[in-house]
Amino acid sequence: MTARMDIAHTAPEAYAAMLGLEKYLHSSGLPKNTLELVKLRASQINGCGFCVEMHSHDLKADGETDERLFAVVAWREAPFFTPAERAALALTEEATRLGPEGVSDEVWKDATSHYDEPTLAALVTAIATINAWNRFGVTLRLVPGSHRR
Repeated sequence: MTARMDIAHTAPEAYAAMLGLEKYLHSSGLPKNTLELVKLRASQINGCGFCVEMHSHDLKADGETDERLFAVVAWREAPFFTPAERAALALTEEATRLGPEGVSDEVWKDATSHYDEPTLAALVTAIATINAWNRFGVTLRLVPGSHRR
């Protein structure tokens, strides 16, 4: 598999803008493991192998357990996630899939019960940002593991 384009080289301003969002996210009040779980789950839904591989490695490097990593794809059936993480994962799924009615009031209400407004804003930004990164990854056929080479 060969990547179609190196967006960082071809459109450095666009890439820098995306990195600006990442900088904001890492300085926000959103817990780092929640941020990475959200990135992993959205990437799984979007079929972005590059991002699935990268965020799995990032989580593992930060001490995430194998059982939680393996269970992200089926988080509803797994006992390994906190209520706040479950709320973030549910919001991630609905905001990533965006059905005809968007994000349900039930999912939004659950998220608001676990996160204050600034942290919730960071969570929504994280979901939007990883969905954009996934569009780059899938469209450009980014090769899993290539960012470490």
